[in-house]
Amino acid sequence: MNNERRKFIQKTGIIATAAAFSPNILLSATKVKKEKLGIALVGLGYYSTDLLAPALQLTKNCELKGIVTGSPEKIPKWKKKYKIKDKNIYNYQNFDEIANNSEIDVIYVVLPPSMHAEYTIRAANTGKHVWCEKPMATSVNDCEAMIKACVDNKVKLAIGYRCQHEPNVQAYMKVGKERPFGKVRMITSAAGYFDGRTNHWKQKKNMGGGVMGDMGVYALQGARLATGEEPISVLAKTSTTRPKIYHEVEETVMFQLEFPSGALAACHTSFGIRMNHLQINYEKGWLKMEPHWSYSGINGKMSDGTVINFPLESQQAKQMDEDADSIMNNKPMIVPGEEGVRDIRVVEAIYKSAAQNSLVRL
Repeated sequence: MNNERRKFIQKTGIIATAAAFSPNILLSATKVKKEKLGIALVGLGYYSTDLLAPALQLTKNCELKGIVTGSPEKIPKWKKKYKIKDKNIYNYQNFDEIANNSEIDVIYVVLPPSMHAEYTIRAANTGKHVWCEKPMATSVNDCEAMIKACVDNKVKLAIGYRCQHEPNVQAYMKVGKERPFGKVRMITSAAGYFDGRTNHWKQKKNMGGGVMGDMGVYALQGARLATGEEPISVLAKTSTTRPKIYHEVEETVMFQLEFPSGALAACHTSFGIRMNHLQINYEKGWLKMEPHWSYSGINGKMSDGTVINFPLESQQAKQMDEDADSIMNNKPMIVPGEEGVRDIRVVEAIYKSAAQNSLVRL
């Protein structure tokens, strides 16, 4: 359906009838099953350049087919390195034309968090499946709008929580479910690094910066995945040691969580302190992951001497292969949008608690 026909339909007032024959529905009815899904990366910053694009070369179910960038100077290098066709290169103005590109099946949104909702919704409206980096968005309302757009367009949505695809993380999640050491009593979870940059989107409020959405979700997920529960209360405090840099957003957050089972968690996250560990104390033992969120590997051990150390060549490759498999075989996503919004609901409560300096019930 071209633009002229679309205008005609709108003018004649038969848009409802036309919806039954929209390009997205027609395209889905005529799609040929592929051996590999074509992926388009939206945003060519560090994560796409250094991690996702190389990982796509290791995948069995995916291939890098397209890019979306607002930086024309990056295009020649990507074209040469990954043999990307001119017709599969887009900018933020003609992004929506991806709807007409049969070589692209999935749009992976790898932008600052403030842009996640807009581009996930626009991606869904093209009829393509959507993967979105974490944090899912900057508000629960935006997360819910993203989920709705994907449901309305009958496309799948996955959030880029690579760690939930990671076998070592899945191992401690299994311990929480099977309870060989009894119930969880106390969790200590920490995720942070020293960020020396002074003019990055992570330091800008209007771009979704701040440590809580970026590194804080690792600390939060550590507690949530260990218990398999959602917190019922939060008490939080934010701070900074570099106010000239972190004057719009927080540099460090400390937050305590309470879970329905009675388990408690003490969590820390920071752009000024290096932290990378998770300890879970059960009724009759303990489990420790260190490191528990690193790109280069995750491992741990348990009080009974069990070592958790499953080797993995690429976390991102496994994540994308499994998400592609869910699309190709119409299976539930391992980390759907509903999982992303659970974190943002707690993040909002953490900010509220810190602002009010009081306990917030969830």
